[in-house]
Amino acid sequence: MSRFESVASRDAVEQEMAWEKRPRAQTMYQFIADVAARHGNRPATSFQLLSGVKDKAETLTWLQLLAQVTQAANLFRSLGIGEGDTVAYLLPNSSETVISLIAGSIAGIVNPINPLLEPEQISAILRETKAKVLVTLKAFPKTDVAQKAAEAVRFAPNVKTVLEVDLNRYLGPPKSWIVPLVRPKNPVSHKADVKNFNAECARQPAGQLTFADSKSDRVAAYFHTGGTTGMPKVAQHKYSGMIYNGWLGARLLFDETDVLICPLPLFHVFAAYPVLMSAIASGAHVVFPTPAGYRGEGVFDNFWKLIERWQVTFLITVPTAISALMQRPVNADVSSLKTALSGSAPLPVELYNRFEKATGVQISEGYGLTEATCLVSVNPVDGKKKVGSVGIPMPHTHVRILLQESGGTFRECATDEVGEICIANPGVFEGSTYTEVDKNHGLFAENRFLRTGDLGRLDADGYLWITGRQKDLIIRGGHNIDPAEIEEAMMSHPAVAFAGAIGQPDSFAGELPCVYVELVKGADVTEAELMEHARSHIRERAAIPKHVEVLAELPKTGVGKIFKPDLRKRAITRVYNEALAAAGFAANVATVTEDKKRGLVAHLRRLGDVDDAALAAKMGEFTTPWDWAK
Repeated sequence: MSRFESVASRDAVEQEMAWEKRPRAQTMYQFIADVAARHGNRPATSFQLLSGVKDKAETLTWLQLLAQVTQAANLFRSLGIGEGDTVAYLLPNSSETVISLIAGSIAGIVNPINPLLEPEQISAILRETKAKVLVTLKAFPKTDVAQKAAEAVRFAPNVKTVLEVDLNRYLGPPKSWIVPLVRPKNPVSHKADVKNFNAECARQPAGQLTFADSKSDRVAAYFHTGGTTGMPKVAQHKYSGMIYNGWLGARLLFDETDVLICPLPLFHVFAAYPVLMSAIASGAHVVFPTPAGYRGEGVFDNFWKLIERWQVTFLITVPTAISALMQRPVNADVSSLKTALSGSAPLPVELYNRFEKATGVQISEGYGLTEATCLVSVNPVDGKKKVGSVGIPMPHTHVRILLQESGGTFRECATDEVGEICIANPGVFEGSTYTEVDKNHGLFAENRFLRTGDLGRLDADGYLWITGRQKDLIIRGGHNIDPAEIEEAMMSHPAVAFAGAIGQPDSFAGELPCVYVELVKGADVTEAELMEHARSHIRERAAIPKHVEVLAELPKTGVGKIFKPDLRKRAITRVYNEALAAAGFAANVATVTEDKKRGLVAHLRRLGDVDDAALAAKMGEFTTPWDWAK
């Protein structure tokens, strides 16, 4: 492992040799076999079903993990999974989730799916990836994953086998005795074969693969993405990109003595690559607390004690989790912690300062995206951290800030000039980022640099700053407003835990800024006081929100990002209902849904007689499309 201190130390690593010439594993099986050979008896992964500091946990060594991955890969191949076939998993975190991710990519193409999605979305992903096998949960108390899986498979006839994981094995008596008595019913209406995952794996040889491990650099994973801005797309990842992410962690961040706590879901690239792949490359130990991670019952309340229990050195987190942790006292010995790595969303400066004051540990904020397999940049763990930036681009990662000219050509931005962040690195699958061919059109600048859709700048020291997302920009009468400016201003209020700013429809300006906030637990503040805070803390007059609203909880994705489509739906409903009522129309908004081609669409319902032509004229003042609810 090299010390990662500066652009100079990054450049020194790059100058050793080209990425293509570096000695490295060519396949995922080689990758995990190598770490088992080097660190076989050291702990690889630990998982605890419950969040208590004395609750039962399962730890696998690297040799044990290799054996179980080998069995699962052999099972998948026996079920008809070839190199071009897909194994999907719809699972919360567990040892089986780790095994499925690695083994699926060895036998074929692994497709992690977010279990928080609705059955119709899960089904659509299963059809898009042509999954033949689905690994999911057996019905279990306090979760509906099994029920969602059964419903999704009903509409995905390509799934021929469902392998069930029973979480009851992680419990001890008397709880393990009770589960069979209270296990929810899950009537199955699909035609796929249902088998027990662990029982089927146990029938397979653990010593070696039963099939040839092809050495070609092939697509080995499909990860769906949609983030905060729309319908999921499916990104393709090759062995080289997955292993590159692991190599970065081992070279710059971790070694075999490190312990990472990762309460992030393994259906997301952050947990799968910078965490799990880095552990495979380095031999580090990863702890997964509860199936739901940060969302798990008692995780936040027990978190500091879990760090003490496992002697954690690296905390893997996201801003929303940091905010929740800062609402709880540091009630344990956390002196083992070296640093925290934060990603997935911008980190407010105020939150960084609160965390450092409470723990004595600095946060290294990083940047990655599903389309690039993951890692792009990070603030140096051993060097200068520029709070608010996402750090220095990684070795063998070329970041350019580009603006597209009217003729379709691209212009390089000057230092500190904002443009679109475009990247090339071993994790970018040039020309074939998405499974859907049409979605790759226009995705690359100069046929090489992935256009991320994120706006940013590179400063004079080579640090990357994200200034907004093109789709998230609030456009007020042609004037671009960065929602981050509003969110950071609101987050500076001591009562505010989270803030999400969006553009609400306006018949005059097109959009006006509005902001939704979630308060710190126990805080009491009025919306009028928050509006006054916004006026006094937002520098740009045009960015002062038209509307401030407190919600009990902001909608969030599985990795803790504020889910802005839900906020936009809420704003569209409110604004359109106000406009319809003010104009005297007997109609209101029934629902707002997302259409793949039209974007968000408001569906109106009649409450009485309506002059359709007059209503159409009124609704035509807004840019968000609408129609009558069926």
